[in-house]
Amino acid sequence: MDDDIKRIVVKVGTNVLTNRDNRILGPVLKELVRQISVLYEREIMVVLVSSGSAVAGMEVLGNTNITDKSIRRQVYSSVGQPRMMRHYYSLFHDYGMRCGQVLATKRDFDYGKHRENMINCYEGLLSEGVIPIANEDDAVSLTMSMFSDNDELASLIAELIDADRLIILSDTDGLFTGHPDDEDSERIHKVTGNQNVEQYVKASDKKEGEGRGGMASKLRVAKSTAKMNIPTYIANGKRENVIIDIIDNKEVGTKFIH
Repeated sequence: MDDDIKRIVVKVGTNVLTNRDNRILGPVLKELVRQISVLYEREIMVVLVSSGSAVAGMEVLGNTNITDKSIRRQVYSSVGQPRMMRHYYSLFHDYGMRCGQVLATKRDFDYGKHRENMINCYEGLLSEGVIPIANEDDAVSLTMSMFSDNDELASLIAELIDADRLIILSDTDGLFTGHPDDEDSERIHKVTGNQNVEQYVKASDKKEGEGRGGMASKLRVAKSTAKMNIPTYIANGKRENVIIDIIDNKEVGTKFIH
């Protein structure tokens, strides 16, 4: 383990948190929180960027009469966000820990007072040993100024708090030379600088509520974050102990360095 790791940002996507029927998976949330508690004992603080509020809202409301897609997203997220936090709150409580919610819009990262305010919020929570759980404030975000997805939000937070690592958890084991299910596809262990790995990425079809970011966006974010001297990983969030294994420098996922 690197002794210099003090704070990391972990982003967990909707497809990690849900099963194929788009329902939230309790055991996955529990395993996430368990790992964060282990790192906490090692004096490593984690900021968790968690998707899932839209899906959690869909579980409650089911089909709605709202035809406008962006309003529907606002409503689903508004209903689902407290539900996600209730899950997290009780899980962290089980491990004797505390968590807090930080909802952000893109404007909050603009240089000046907004940004200083965000830094103060995160630093305040971290200094108290509280795990910040971040998400986009979908209920009030303007469509034209939304984050492209939570990968982008996670990268901005990593820069904001000067994180030592960014870990993007997906439902694949990292970046592959082809489709992850193809037998002749191989996992790429390390990507440096401007290495052209975009050629390996296929466009993905996503259903509503599943989240906005595909592998192409993860790649873009991982490269740009690595350029800020924050080593970044794309790994499988459903894999047991994945976060701790990455911090312990085990051969997990795909690592991006400057």
